[in-house]
Amino acid sequence: MKKMQWFNEPDKWEIINDTSLSMYVTPNTDFWRKTHYGFTVDDGPFYYTIIGGEFELKVKITGVYKSRFDQMGAMIRIDEKTWIKAGIEYVNKKINLSAVVTHKYSDWSIVELQQKPDFVWLKIIRRLDAIEIKYSLDNEDYTLMRLAYFPDNTPTMVGLTAASPDGDGFDALFEDFAIKHLPDKRRTEWLKQN
Repeated sequence: MKKMQWFNEPDKWEIINDTSLSMYVTPNTDFWRKTHYGFTVDDGPFYYTIIGGEFELKVKITGVYKSRFDQMGAMIRIDEKTWIKAGIEYVNKKINLSAVVTHKYSDWSIVELQQKPDFVWLKIIRRLDAIEIKYSLDNEDYTLMRLAYFPDNTPTMVGLTAASPDGDGFDALFEDFAIKHLPDKRRTEWLKQN
């Protein structure tokens, strides 16, 4: 985790151990492109590494959300026009699962959680040209919340992000962060056939 780098480094952050990061999220920041609101912002903190091929990212997220649209989670990104962020977003004083998929224009999907969990586990899995976004409240049973297109055969920035578009920032904690490469299904199938 210490070998990762910042895009829009926040003023206050700390690596707690080799798998955990805390930060005070920079106020008035976000990632969004055009749709509905008509503006583009690309200034949220994002702590990342670059990975090629297929992978699985997993992280436990805990936030002290205060203002509308306070958010935290994971992000994968090729450039400012091609990225996905997913995690928790605080909307109407409720905790929502959120995903934004951007290919020149951003879209947004949210699912309100009936309970107010202390934390949420996220899994993002990249296989070929697809991204699976899953969540869990116990790190055992994971539910698919989004399946989205994402270009394959392209090195990708992968990591942790947060934003506070309307607020003064908030405390965010990312724990047990891990990325693992997955076996290449195409290569495995080819080897079986030959």
